[in-house]
Amino acid sequence: MKANRDIKPISYVKAHAAEILLQVNSTKEPLYVTQNGEAKAVIVDTESYESLKEILNFLKMLSIGEKQIKKGEVKKQTEFFNEIENEILK
Repeated sequence: MKANRDIKPISYVKAHAAEILLQVNSTKEPLYVTQNGEAKAVIVDTESYESLKEILNFLKMLSIGEKQIKKGEVKKQTEFFNEIENEILK
């Protein structure tokens, strides 16, 4: 992170919104917005944001699966696919 480019006060963001959007979309780097010297928000390009959401959803599914395995909430592969096949054929 380049502090002079990647951290800006809210007043700068208000005055340079179009420039900031060009920056985050071209660099794919987030911009941290401060208010009263404290970080309050992050601006990211939409592609990076969507990618982060997909990664978080995947990690969430892995976490759920890991918890289910620890609890013994598992099925044999053949049983699982048979259930899916039966649901499709209904």
